[in-house]
Amino acid sequence: MASRSTEAGQGLRMIAPPLLYAVLMLAIPLLTILTFSFINDGYQTVIWEFTLENYAEVWADPIFRALMLRSLGVAVLVTLATVVLAFPVAYFLSFVVPPRRKAMWIFLITIPFWTSYLIRVFLWKVILGYNGVINSGLKSLGLIEQPLSFLLYNTGSIVVTLAHAYAPFAILPIYVALERIDRSLLEAGRDLGESRLMTFWRVTLPLAMPGVLAAVLIVFIPTMGDYVTPTLIGGGKIPMVANLIQKQMLAVDNKPLGSAIAVTAMVIVTLLAGLFLLLNRRFLRVRT
Repeated sequence: MASRSTEAGQGLRMIAPPLLYAVLMLAIPLLTILTFSFINDGYQTVIWEFTLENYAEVWADPIFRALMLRSLGVAVLVTLATVVLAFPVAYFLSFVVPPRRKAMWIFLITIPFWTSYLIRVFLWKVILGYNGVINSGLKSLGLIEQPLSFLLYNTGSIVVTLAHAYAPFAILPIYVALERIDRSLLEAGRDLGESRLMTFWRVTLPLAMPGVLAAVLIVFIPTMGDYVTPTLIGGGKIPMVANLIQKQMLAVDNKPLGSAIAVTAMVIVTLLAGLFLLLNRRFLRVRT
């Protein structure tokens, strides 16, 4: 018992600094937003009394509902595109690339992290712009006479930009999950007469689902809170719920209403993430 208590004390001392950091940097801001969402807004000040009017106003606002649905749609498209494109890359890296070259490939995948997220968004604006790289290249090849105007300031350009930005976040967890798969299981499946496709469907994919799940959550959740890309790539014409929060917090200076919108969005995302976890467990139970 004494040794166990000593080990527990050592473990507590080891996790104390990051735990304190997490409480200060994550829990306190969240509690602050939650507190603001239950108070009234006054002219250039706040009225410190409990109320649910902010949440009633949020759910009664058709603009919020429209932006929330748009944000969910964009987040789903970005997540789907990112994970579908990331899985073959992770599979190639895990099963095809020789072990001595895997470190180099991982190094190349992490190169986008070397530059600021804002710079990467601006680069996509340069690529997709009216006089950007794509239009200039097509004109120089004689394929078009006038620049294509539909490449930028639409939902598709936002999805492409976000999918590129979060691609490394999807590739790495899927790769880790694939690396943990016992190769003898795949060989056993083929020895039993299964084709490569069926072995992938019945063995590889279920065992890789923890990585896929992590990739989905890592991409979906921050995409819902992105407001830079809709502003720059969408030209401000396709706002999302994060842009509404930013407007209430900064431009309108209505922090209680902005906090209520933020809390509501977090609750919706949490419920959807929980539903996805439940469906994933049912999928794995059926496959096994």
